[in-house]
Amino acid sequence: MEIFVKKRIKAVKKGDQNAYADIVDLYKDKIYRLCYRMLGNRHEAEDTAQEAFIRAYVNIHTYNPNMKFSSWLYRIAANLAIDKIRKKKPDAYLDEEISGTDGLTMYSQLSSNEASPEETLESLELQETVQKAIEQLPEKYRSVIVLKYIEGLSLQEISEILDLPLGTVKTRLHRGREALRKHLGHL
Repeated sequence: MEIFVKKRIKAVKKGDQNAYADIVDLYKDKIYRLCYRMLGNRHEAEDTAQEAFIRAYVNIHTYNPNMKFSSWLYRIAANLAIDKIRKKKPDAYLDEEISGTDGLTMYSQLSSNEASPEETLESLELQETVQKAIEQLPEKYRSVIVLKYIEGLSLQEISEILDLPLGTVKTRLHRGREALRKHLGHL
């Protein structure tokens, strides 16, 4: 996949905008998911993901081909999300009512193929509790927790994305887990 991406990047640098559309298609879900997990708001996540792709396109000439493109793109998206976290007031949550619905939240839209309504409710409550606990973390811990446990990235990739030494990533991951344990200890 990385070879395909590098070929598309070369085409983009030569002015082929359709080549960039291929890159966006390849990474759009992952970047959106990262932004959503960090920001906890669908609209902000969409805006941030879109902004990340725009920034990557505008700055494609600064991309170092010796680095994984996905790491570079994750770094852009994570930094934009961190900037939004620092600027926003903590009044938007995933359990906000979806406008135009009768009391539905984002969690009520999640489907489960075989779970009973009770199991679904318990699962949704747990997800909501965990998401709220993640949102309570300081952004430096939140970013490593999301990248490691939600996105499934390696410590080395997280180090590259956040431009932090590996030891710092390990420390923040440990402290983030400890903070989550304190928030979720009642479970």
